[in-house]
Amino acid sequence: MSIWRWADWIEPVPEPHRVTLGEGDTPLVHSQKIGPAAGLPNLWLKVESGNPAGSFKDRFGAAAISHMLANGQTRCVATSSGNTGSAVAAYSAAAGLRCEIAVVETAPTGKLRQMMAYGAHVYRIRGFGLDPDLSSRAFAVLTAIGEQPEVRLQVSSYIYSVPGMTGVETISFELGEQAEAQLPRSIDHVFCPAGGGGLCVAVARGFDRLVSEQRIDRSPAIECVQPEGNDTMASALRDGAEQARPVTCTTRISGLQVPNINDGHLVVDECRRTGGSGHLVTDEAVWETQRRLATEEGIFTEPAGATALAGCLAAAAAGRIQRDAVIVCLVTGSGFKDEASVDRMLADVECPTISVDDLTE
Repeated sequence: MSIWRWADWIEPVPEPHRVTLGEGDTPLVHSQKIGPAAGLPNLWLKVESGNPAGSFKDRFGAAAISHMLANGQTRCVATSSGNTGSAVAAYSAAAGLRCEIAVVETAPTGKLRQMMAYGAHVYRIRGFGLDPDLSSRAFAVLTAIGEQPEVRLQVSSYIYSVPGMTGVETISFELGEQAEAQLPRSIDHVFCPAGGGGLCVAVARGFDRLVSEQRIDRSPAIECVQPEGNDTMASALRDGAEQARPVTCTTRISGLQVPNINDGHLVVDECRRTGGSGHLVTDEAVWETQRRLATEEGIFTEPAGATALAGCLAAAAAGRIQRDAVIVCLVTGSGFKDEASVDRMLADVECPTISVDDLTE
């Protein structure tokens, strides 16, 4: 289903200004090996890598750029750790808008090349995404630029772009429909990776909308998963604290290197209201889960896309979720997004050149 099938659900955009590349309608796949091995027979994977630019952020890009067109804005300025930049670059190209993107210092080359391939003007900022003070200063400058009439600052966060984030809420709308068609009963938990936290909030609000419209009986618990090296909100949510906190980021998981609070306070409130909690995982656990998704499930994802499942497996091992629960883990982006992680995965694997005669052996 296209995101615009849900046009009555998201921020309204007049028909002539809607930009779509066929986003949405991503598959919900039953785990055949990882779930059963962990004692989770009802584990499902929502695979977002099939979106046009390779991640769930295309839902954001479609809604955000369409709203810019509707408002007569011609210059998209964005900040990104990777996938948001790729998404807004793609949709800006489709809409004929100029696109400028400030990226975190550690953004993978593959993502930068994708942004530039769409014609975006891309700049790394030293210390951005690692140091909270430097990141705040960068945001302040970008925010000032975004106040110009022809410009819109696009950050995949509710505190910066509500219109764009309503596009991300369509994940929940699709899950509600898919659950009715595919699952044995209602979803109990949805595990989401979190950098700035917007995805967790969008999924929670999307399910709230389904409940209010009486399309489903209840919301699942929305579970927030972060790498240990970027624990802005997961511990706060788990331990009963009222607010998120900025940190000095040390994780190497691209896409989740967001040391500032962004939507963190909203995550604590909205996930807790659904009965969800916070979960922390090591970078090593994420990389191992990335490998297992490829070799055991046939799903090729970047490390950020394996983070929700890593958190789910840790929660199951610790007895924090019931074994017969219906669980969905969001697999948020393609493995082609992060070439370095693929190199790490294949460090001990060779592709030898052989002769025709060698084929018999």
